[in-house]
Amino acid sequence: MKIFIKNATIVNSDKTIQSNILIDGENIAKITDEILEADEVIDATGKFVVPGLIDMHVHFRDPGYEYKDDINSGSEAAVAGGVTTALPMANTNPVNDNAVITRDMIAKAKARGLIDLLPIGAITKKLGGEGITEMGDMTQAGAVAFSDDGLPVSSSDVMRAALEYSNHFGSFVISHCEDCSMCRTGVMHEGKVSAILGLKGMPREKEEIMVSRDMLLAKLTGGHIHIAHVSSAWSLKMIEMAKKEGINVTCEATPHHFTFTDENLMSYDTNFKMSPPLREVSDKEAVRNALKSGLVDVIATDHAPHLDDEKFVEFDKAPFGIIGLQTLVPLSLKLVEEGVISLERMVELTSTNPARILKLNNKGRIKEGYLADIAIIDPNLEYIYDAKLNKSKSINSPLFGKKLKGAAVMTIKSGKIVWNFPNLLI
Repeated sequence: MKIFIKNATIVNSDKTIQSNILIDGENIAKITDEILEADEVIDATGKFVVPGLIDMHVHFRDPGYEYKDDINSGSEAAVAGGVTTALPMANTNPVNDNAVITRDMIAKAKARGLIDLLPIGAITKKLGGEGITEMGDMTQAGAVAFSDDGLPVSSSDVMRAALEYSNHFGSFVISHCEDCSMCRTGVMHEGKVSAILGLKGMPREKEEIMVSRDMLLAKLTGGHIHIAHVSSAWSLKMIEMAKKEGINVTCEATPHHFTFTDENLMSYDTNFKMSPPLREVSDKEAVRNALKSGLVDVIATDHAPHLDDEKFVEFDKAPFGIIGLQTLVPLSLKLVEEGVISLERMVELTSTNPARILKLNNKGRIKEGYLADIAIIDPNLEYIYDAKLNKSKSINSPLFGKKLKGAAVMTIKSGKIVWNFPNLLI
């Protein structure tokens, strides 16, 4: 099947051009000023055409917690957010700590046929913190990285081994940086707001200590460490220093950490409860500056679904986490609107850099010969993010029911249209 996208504002990480795109089968066949015949013609006037977004950090809760989300609903939420490739974390039940589960996750996603699902395998067996998984077997089965996300690897020796083994197999480690000995049963960031609210806080140093340790271990081993959901200004200072010293480190920031602060918790809304917690204005500004400067490599959602009745409890008892796949585009576009980043930088953060880090040589750009993974974004579309649009089984987002601006109005995966914004013809 051939699809022709005309009047496209094509945004890549290095430049933006006005042109047309011919998709033939799974690939981008031609970028041209000509008008060509096709089975389907899409007029993208007034919209941005970008490479399909790659989310390096999601939780699809499958297997084991399918009542929150599963691979099918997670895939649907992904494409509704313009995401065509997603990397689910290993904290499932059973844990994705062996090749059988890795293959099963990939098979489920292929059966649904909406996204490329690239599983992240566990570092340690059953996320127990000891005993490295069979990384070679899992890599052969399709795991693209390793993480005990949701829990830190407390043992420095185990993390050293993880970096050495993953490096041997051409992979890398994603670190959930948290010194649990400093958590003290905290439920939010430790600071002025936690004192006002009477809630137990967690200092930002619990993140910074582990960021420092893991980068030193990357220096020792030569392995690649990817720091997940950076939330602290000092974490970013240390990452900057490590990069200057040639340590193989990359990092990601989430939309909630560059959008909200601990002051949003004054309402006691448990949908603002997340790990790492929302921090102070100075930390949010540091994250935004790092996105602008190029220090942060990736925007990832840390999409973490929980059912409403799990969140609708006392603040101390509510689980950490927020869904984010369908709010990735509007929150990232807000950075563009506010002049924090350019549109090209947004594409770099959400697609080009993830493709580079994951060595996906046919993704991350709108380019002839590349896979036709494409998101068509309307930056001016205003809508209510509600149950009619939400594709996740969960609604744990402080943005649920709110007016948003900017959305992926069409998503194309491997040359097939897999999402079209309801009641909107383009």
